[in-house]
Amino acid sequence: MKLITNNIYYVGVNDRQKALFENLWPLPHGVAYNSYLILDRKVVLVDTVEICYSEIFFRKIDEVLQGRKIDYLIIDHIEPDHGGCIGLLRNRYPDVQIIGNKQTLSMLAGYHNITDGLLEVKDGDTVDVGARRLSFHTAPMVHWPEVMFTYDAASKTLFSADAFGTYGTLDGGIIDTELNPAPFWDEMIRYYSNIVGKYGNPVQKALQKTAQLDVRIICSTHGPVWTEHRAKAIDIYNRLSRYEGVGGVTLIYGSMYGHTEQMAETIAAALSDGGVRDIAMHNVSRSHSSYILRDLFNYRGVIIGSPTYSNQLFPEIDSLLKKIEIRELKNRLYGYFGSFTWCGAAVKRLETFGEQMKWETVSEPVEQKQNISTAEQCYALGARMAERIKN
Repeated sequence: MKLITNNIYYVGVNDRQKALFENLWPLPHGVAYNSYLILDRKVVLVDTVEICYSEIFFRKIDEVLQGRKIDYLIIDHIEPDHGGCIGLLRNRYPDVQIIGNKQTLSMLAGYHNITDGLLEVKDGDTVDVGARRLSFHTAPMVHWPEVMFTYDAASKTLFSADAFGTYGTLDGGIIDTELNPAPFWDEMIRYYSNIVGKYGNPVQKALQKTAQLDVRIICSTHGPVWTEHRAKAIDIYNRLSRYEGVGGVTLIYGSMYGHTEQMAETIAAALSDGGVRDIAMHNVSRSHSSYILRDLFNYRGVIIGSPTYSNQLFPEIDSLLKKIEIRELKNRLYGYFGSFTWCGAAVKRLETFGEQMKWETVSEPVEQKQNISTAEQCYALGARMAERIKN
């Protein structure tokens, strides 16, 4: 347990075992499931943790409470990595009153068969717990429909559910001033692109709500507690949810025998010659889509290349495009290229993809037959993208 401020304690846990978040996204540095206790005249728990860490979780709670009981459980987000221990909590504290919005309480019945001892709150409602009054602010689709934020005006603390969260365990420190925040920024972008990415408009609405509050501390359900660096965390979410890429290029390709890869190398050289310094180059057979999506959300330019495979796109490229489509990524500068031996199809399919995404195509595509050199055209594609990025 860790005192954050003004009788607010961290009782979350680290998961260093799970390899894939949601059984999809790599966790090379693990992940934290954050939960918070507020001690006042009433004792309030904000969210729980994944059920497999229940023993550690309840031990931390007992250490803080020293025999006191929990009066309220606030469910800001009921996804199982945060709501997993709700049933166990009700067994330990049968009189605990559970606070949630209408959507939350419906899901509570579905996940945990709990239908009594509930307090439904609406957007803007408040609950007095002693010296402080907690207010509730719905944030639907950030990134589930039931999500809400809880605000404590006394300590100027925002409990933000998954918003402003990151991958990565908390190794010793909990608050951003107690650790090096640098590794978490890329992981915040990766987390956003993987988990929240589709929901830019709802994130913008949530940010507009929180802008009306005097927030000095952000307690997310993943990653550090943001204090000194809270403005940067908010800025990252604001930029990503507006689909505003910075001045770099994500260069993605599939290649069976190296011909498409050599096209990509020429394009990358032209980008560099044109002054682009941030070039994220991904071979889809080696780069996990989690990291490719991170760079796609981060950079304004996108160039995709694929060989024709059974009159279709290279399968890993095709899979990636579906993930991009799901996230409805907007406002990108687009270039594309491809190769074939006897029948070309990849370039046409990449053209259709760009049209569906409503991205701005910056250059004529390049299509290479067999090993007939297209170096000049590839260089021109990269140079044109560099020009658009720089200008």
